Amino acid sequence: MPQPIPYLSFDGNCTEAVRFYERVFNGDLQALMSYGDTPGCEDMPAEAKKRIMHACLILSDGGVLMAGDCPPGIPYEPMKGIMLALTYKTEDEATRIFNTLTEGGQITMPLAPTFWAKTFGMVTDKFGVGWGINGEEIPV
Repeated sequence: MPQPIPYLSFDGNCTEAVRFYERVFNGDLQALMSYGDTPGCEDMPAEAKKRIMHACLILSDGGVLMAGDCPPGIPYEPMKGIMLALTYKTEDEATRIFNTLTEGGQITMPLAPTFWAKTFGMVTDKFGVGWGINGEEIPV
């Protein structure tokens, strides 16, 4: 079965978001294509051409995160009803990621021990993306 790849949607701030995630996750931004870089965009409004059509971030462990700004003419709706869960081998790494994601964001559940991991916490980052961060799984 193919591995699902998160594809995040933003409202004109995709570049800022993927650059932030590049730093948080020590990733490698492989693609950052604006609508203006695509064929057939000649009649598109100048402001729309600046929006990001596609971004691809390769995470340090080989995972992939994709994103883009909502296409011109389609109303943006913030993400809801989803959380991206990440599991790290150590509590220290999970804590570093969690703390970085909280920059300008909101902690919804502070890091704390659970029955499945030595630490777990939830945060909605400054871009409205929900994250669940696990550190050092405990066999259940």
